[in-house]
Amino acid sequence: MIKRCDWANHSPQEIYYHDNEWGIPVHDDNKLFEMLILESMQAGLSWSTILSKRETLKEAYDNFDYKIIATYDDNKYHELLNNPGIIRNKLKIKSVITNAHAFMEIQESFGSFDQYIWNFVDGTTINNSWNSIDEVPAKSDLSIQISQDLKKRGFKFLGPTTVYAFMQATGLVNDHMNYCFKKK
Repeated sequence: MIKRCDWANHSPQEIYYHDNEWGIPVHDDNKLFEMLILESMQAGLSWSTILSKRETLKEAYDNFDYKIIATYDDNKYHELLNNPGIIRNKLKIKSVITNAHAFMEIQESFGSFDQYIWNFVDGTTINNSWNSIDEVPAKSDLSIQISQDLKKRGFKFLGPTTVYAFMQATGLVNDHMNYCFKKK
């Protein structure tokens, strides 16, 4: 029997996400933007809700193409607001558009978002050692620092807890449990 992190055993979607994405270092700007959006959409909701809506979100937000999202106008905003398959929070929808602009500004300043975000961990995953899900923090000093920097650069809906979840999802930190088969 394969041992996984406790949170990943509730649905086939969670198992697939855990086994094939979560905690694997991401260096592709498109994928990093997608994860930023998904994590910001999760605020106040469960990750299983986001996973169940992921394909609909991907379709509604033009495959999470930040260059297209940055061009969204009021018509597209209202189209999204009326789409029952996505998270229809007005502020979250506006934040996706705002974050697309801020994302491209970071690319302009740093060469890529990858360069910017991985610089916070000196290009190397932080490997934590947890025996229980109860030990895993909701945020860290580093997620607070990154969140503050992102906010300073114009990002919305990326507080320290959301940023920590993003760090976990994109492999900036490895929070697989010590007993998990994905722990390296």
